[in-house]
Amino acid sequence: MKRTLFLNLIKLTVGAFIFALSVNMFALSNNLGEGGVTGITLLLYYTFQLPPALTNILFNAVLLVIGYKYLGKESFYYTLITVGLMSLFLHLTEGWQFHTEQTIVAAITAGFLMGIGIGIIMKAGGTTAGSVIIAQLLTKFFGWNTSYALLIIDASVVIPSIYILGLENMLLTIISLIVASFVLNFILEGSNPKKALTIISTKEQEIGKRIVTDVNRGVTVIPGYGFYKEEQKKILYVVINSQQLLAVYKIINEIDASAFVIVSEVQHVIGEGFTRQLYDK
Repeated sequence: MKRTLFLNLIKLTVGAFIFALSVNMFALSNNLGEGGVTGITLLLYYTFQLPPALTNILFNAVLLVIGYKYLGKESFYYTLITVGLMSLFLHLTEGWQFHTEQTIVAAITAGFLMGIGIGIIMKAGGTTAGSVIIAQLLTKFFGWNTSYALLIIDASVVIPSIYILGLENMLLTIISLIVASFVLNFILEGSNPKKALTIISTKEQEIGKRIVTDVNRGVTVIPGYGFYKEEQKKILYVVINSQQLLAVYKIINEIDASAFVIVSEVQHVIGEGFTRQLYDK
């Protein structure tokens, strides 16, 4: 337990530092924005010269009150620590600047670092508060993909910033958010996202055996009932990686081209043949 706590605190510290670098060195130095609470703090800096380190902790304090009810105790306390570390590092790196005439380089780098920072923090079980709390609530109650929910929320803050940042920098900020979303999605779900297949066929035995032998994936048989024809059915359920999808398609087409197949995105898989934990700790 102590070792796990120590490792998580290291991850939170590293993630918060990378997050601060993204904001101060690349976004703020090149007059770019950000999404969510961080985006609002940058707009306040551009408009009223209010330090992001201060406004960041004030805004996040409000969202932490909301998150306390819905986040688990561990996640809440980790988030509390993260918010404090973020504000500290935003203050310590305030003078760190990277200016470039190719602003798109700064935008891509800011998004890349932002995605890494948030990803490391979330892998440790915490959040950066702000829009991440709202994104996690959307994931919890509506099943949204966390990184894409975060992108939508952040974009809703960035688009109105056109009146302060200008059209070009607003568009570059959106590019930065898209990069951050892809990087975050990669960290949370890995380079090899999984697919879940639900297969309804009259030749379920043949299809199931071929998937087990050819693709080397376990298959679960679920009893079902076809309402329209009032027939008993056996439904196949299998989880595979993206590279195995085409092989399974070929098997189904060879055996029963009229089979009914549903393909779903899978965010996390825990169990034999996959990961043993939801988050690495």
